[in-house]
Amino acid sequence: MTKRCWAVAVLVAAMLATAACGSDSSADGGSSTSAPGGQMVLATTTSTRDTGLLDTLVPAFEHAGKCSVKTVAVGSGQAIDLGARGQADVLLVHSPDAEKTFMAQGHGARRLAVMHNDFVLLGPPADPAKVSHAGGVVPALQAIADAKASFASRADDSGTNAKELKLWKQAGITPSGSWYIKTGQGMGPTLTIASQKRAYTLSDRGTFLATKNLDSKILVQGGQPLQNPYHVIVVKHSGTNVGCAQAFSRWITGAPTQRVIAGFGKRQYGQALFHPDAGAQ
Repeated sequence: MTKRCWAVAVLVAAMLATAACGSDSSADGGSSTSAPGGQMVLATTTSTRDTGLLDTLVPAFEHAGKCSVKTVAVGSGQAIDLGARGQADVLLVHSPDAEKTFMAQGHGARRLAVMHNDFVLLGPPADPAKVSHAGGVVPALQAIADAKASFASRADDSGTNAKELKLWKQAGITPSGSWYIKTGQGMGPTLTIASQKRAYTLSDRGTFLATKNLDSKILVQGGQPLQNPYHVIVVKHSGTNVGCAQAFSRWITGAPTQRVIAGFGKRQYGQALFHPDAGAQ
C-alpha cells in the first residue's frame, strides 16, 4: 500500500468514527440539524492546494461519508469573503486578524485551530540586500527597501499578503516603486515570478518546498513573527450545509486526521509541511 493510500485509509476510518458520533445541535450552525450529506463548499487557501494536502484530505472525507466537497482555493481574504456572503459552508484559512473579525461580525459558528507552518523570507542566492545577516525579518525588509532590491508581493488579499503588509508596517515602510512587484497571483506563481526576476518574497514554507525549479533560497526563517496558523470555521448562514460543515470541522481536528497532517510531506521533502494544532485546544 502506498503512503498516500495508507493516509486515505486512516482518514476514512476517522470519518466513519466521526459519523457514528452523530451531528451537533442547530445552535452551532444556525439551522436545523440533519444527517450529513449533499454538497459542501470548502473555501480554502492556495497553500493547501499547492502543497498537495487537499489531494489527501478531500477524497478521504468524501469517500467515508455522504458529503461531496466542492473546493475553492483562493487567498484567505477571498475565502473569508465567500463565507461572509454565504457562498461557502466551511473555511480552512490562515489570516488570524481577518478570521477574528469574521467571527465578531457573526458570520462564523465555530472556529478551531487545525495546524500551522511558518513563513519564510526567500530571495536570490546572491542575496544582494544582505538580508540573511539582518537579524530578523523586520530588519531584513528594511534592508530590502533601503537597497531598493526587487520584492514580489502577492497583492491578493491572501493570508500571506496580510502577513507581509503587517511586517512592512512593523518595519515602518510603505513599499512602493518599481522595485515592489505586485503579482496579484497565488503563492506558486508568485514564487516563480520572484525566482525569474531575482526578487525577494514572503512564502509559507510548504508551498516553497512543493514548488519546483526555483532559483531562490530561504534567507530568513524562525521566530514568532513568522508563525502561520490555520483554522477551520463553520460558516453561520441560512444556506449553510451545517451537517457536512460540522462533520468536516470535527473530522479535520480529530486525532487520526491530525496524525496524517503531522506526517504529510515527510517522505517527499524530508520534513512535515504542516504541524497539527488541534490537540492543544
